[in-house]
Amino acid sequence: MTHRIPVAASILATLIAAVMPAAAQTQPVAAKPAATSKTWAPPKTAEGVPDLQGVWTNGTDTPLERPQNLGAKEFFTEEEAAQRDKAAKEAAARAVGGRDTEPGTVADVHYDLTQFGLARFQSKTNANRRTSLIVGPEGRVPTLLPDAQKRQAARLAANREHQFDGPENRPLGERCILWPHEGPPMMPAGYNSNLQIQQGPGYVAVMQEMIHDVRVIPTDGRPHLAQNVRQLMGDSRGHWEGDTLVVDTTNFTDRTAFRGSSEKLHVVERFTRTDDNTILYQFTVEDPSTWDKPWSAEIPMSRIDGQIYEYACQEANYGMRNNLSGARVTEKEAAGKSK
Repeated sequence: MTHRIPVAASILATLIAAVMPAAAQTQPVAAKPAATSKTWAPPKTAEGVPDLQGVWTNGTDTPLERPQNLGAKEFFTEEEAAQRDKAAKEAAARAVGGRDTEPGTVADVHYDLTQFGLARFQSKTNANRRTSLIVGPEGRVPTLLPDAQKRQAARLAANREHQFDGPENRPLGERCILWPHEGPPMMPAGYNSNLQIQQGPGYVAVMQEMIHDVRVIPTDGRPHLAQNVRQLMGDSRGHWEGDTLVVDTTNFTDRTAFRGSSEKLHVVERFTRTDDNTILYQFTVEDPSTWDKPWSAEIPMSRIDGQIYEYACQEANYGMRNNLSGARVTEKEAAGKSK
């Protein structure tokens, strides 16, 4: 489920060229643009907009939510950050075959991550003194509203009762349809936290290494799709605010369920090129059926050398096959005993 096969960069250009433009105006977004250097200006494309193109990683050691013992502390000091990095290197030194041998940890028995160069300590991460990706004094995802808690409980109960009935009952990620990190909002993956951005007249395309989905984002001012058209990754519309690409996404399905969200999920993303090798990625999430207030996060993305590799998921997806075949054996044995 994790073989890596080269994917030609021309795939993005082909997808961009294949989509026909339309007219109208996108919705404005919340959140402020990132502060950029007064002496550095981003390169521009032939259309005169900031050039975000390239292969990037959003891999990070910073957790999404702030550890509770840190309270409202948003940033580590330089000394504290150095101590954290030292501890991470020591943990990496203890790792054998991609598995942390520290007492009390659980070994990854799927495969040896290091032979593929996929162990976390082998991947590039961004320097970041934040204590959490979520910004603000709370640093945590707001508590689910009561109705959202009931909705989530119903999902879990239905899953427990019917989780092995058939492939349609398995999680979208296990079925190689969609992984939660692909977004929007885009989150760091467990490994292969890489993506490629390509631009064309009126479009920006983002291709994820896992599961190699491509999100084609119109920037030509067209409106969102009608509300009765729902998509797992929502309907994205982009526009430029100065040097920042702002992407507004609506029209999600209730199956997307980002951290318990409903189909009313609304995501605003901001991509700001801050130097030759960095894009500051910021997002704000809101869903009045799930949380009582919006919440925001930011992740610095670093340029990496090389190309994107296809995550060949379905070709070796023996986990789902084994789960379902095992369930059928169990059912057959139970039927035999009842007779």
